[in-house]
Amino acid sequence: MFGWFHAIMPREERFFDMFAKHSEVVLKGAEALRAMLEGGDAVAKNYQLVMDHEQAADNVTRDVLIAVRRTFITPFDRSVIRSLITSMDNGIDQMQKTAKAIRLFDVQTFEPEMKEMADAIVDAAKLVREAVLLLGSVRQEASRLAALTEKISQIEGRADELHDVGLKALYQKVGANNAMAYFVGNEIYDHLEKITDRFDDVANEIHGIVIEYG
Repeated sequence: MFGWFHAIMPREERFFDMFAKHSEVVLKGAEALRAMLEGGDAVAKNYQLVMDHEQAADNVTRDVLIAVRRTFITPFDRSVIRSLITSMDNGIDQMQKTAKAIRLFDVQTFEPEMKEMADAIVDAAKLVREAVLLLGSVRQEASRLAALTEKISQIEGRADELHDVGLKALYQKVGANNAMAYFVGNEIYDHLEKITDRFDDVANEIHGIVIEYG
């Protein structure tokens, strides 16, 4: 009974605007992190950008959580909204951790597979942005949303492969002679992989919305 009542009531559309704003910030954060991996001066130049975008994302997340508490009719169940925005925010939080690790260990050069993983992160962020922009029409866009979430999951799988290939190559390159270089490289690879894992979490949240509301 309540579900029918919920369906016919006017929705609070600002949630979709906030989701879109957050997804834009996440994409900017991903692009800044990828720029860091160009190495050299680009590390310091783009580090603060990652930090700034993470803070901006936190601000949007806070606005969403406040709106959830104060809004009578929400477009999706409140728990769904919280889970979605939290999963999105976890992605850029992990970007921040990656950037901090790079600065902590003063990494100035990056392996090819690291850069490919960062490219994959940007691609995933673009797909999330596209998917989020379709959530306001989830019934009409269910097929497209399902396809986008599948692509994000495929990117996560590819990133896992790059992680393993890159780590093996790094060990063959420095492992026997420079344990610290291997340790640092392993940390960077693991952080990058966790970012793609977080994007896969977002894809799962969106897929759940498609199943529930599509």
